[in-house]
Amino acid sequence: MSAGSEGAQPGAPIALTIITGMSGAGRSTAANALEDLGWFVVDNLPPALLAPLVELGVRTKGTVPNIAAVVDVRGGAFFDTLREALEELEARAVLLRIVFLEASDGALVRRFENVRRPHPLQEDGRVTDGIAAERALLRDLRGRADHVIDTTTLNVHQLRERIDEAFSGGMDPTMSITVVSFGYKYGLPVDADLVVDCRFLPNPHWVPELRDYTGLDPEVRKYVMSRPGAYEFLTGYLGLLGNVLEGYRREGKRYVTLAVGCTGGKHRSVAMAEEIGTRLSATGPATRVVHRDMGRE
Repeated sequence: MSAGSEGAQPGAPIALTIITGMSGAGRSTAANALEDLGWFVVDNLPPALLAPLVELGVRTKGTVPNIAAVVDVRGGAFFDTLREALEELEARAVLLRIVFLEASDGALVRRFENVRRPHPLQEDGRVTDGIAAERALLRDLRGRADHVIDTTTLNVHQLRERIDEAFSGGMDPTMSITVVSFGYKYGLPVDADLVVDCRFLPNPHWVPELRDYTGLDPEVRKYVMSRPGAYEFLTGYLGLLGNVLEGYRREGKRYVTLAVGCTGGKHRSVAMAEEIGTRLSATGPATRVVHRDMGRE
């Protein structure tokens, strides 16, 4: 679960989105997309808890203005109370939207075969029996939906794009970038998406007056960035990175970790990571810089 407060105003009405629809049609992907847009998301919530969930949002006084709940037939007998829960919400000052995800029978059957799990309503029958029962159960809810998304021909990235278009308010979904400096002698960061090596630059460790400083100190940073090839490397890498990040956005990747290494993670990688982080922040993405191994020597 995740919370977001962007654009919150004390006393503003709570926005509640119910994500529902056919099992296997992409409810989890839709929920993750809303979570990445800053919504507070709850999965598999019994309908009777929708009103208390809204009340909790009201108590935050605007810090959690957007709430989403995945409500579906996995709730079993609890799902039968959904109609009453919706009527209660509509009587309150709640900005209620229902997103209904569906797909063709053939697409749903293939997806259940791929994950090798039974349909929640098939019992002792076939997957197609469960799909038919679920369609009948959800027919009225589909008719009440504000957004009906057919995912038959959509991949997960395209579904995320559809959710982004519907809920991002015309703004590009935020990408979060972490730049990590590290020392090769301590091993590669296991969570890195991209790794670059700064060991081609002269090592300040061998400059006596700089040895005890780190890449956070202006003396070391100036030394590293003034070495032959440093500026050209930074400029070229950022140019390449722009293309990669744009591709990540198209593919729905919202969190990126860039690793910058040198021998000990104290001088060159720290200075270069700071430069990369500063340049990236200036272009828009939310960027933080972490120095994993600084201080370990």
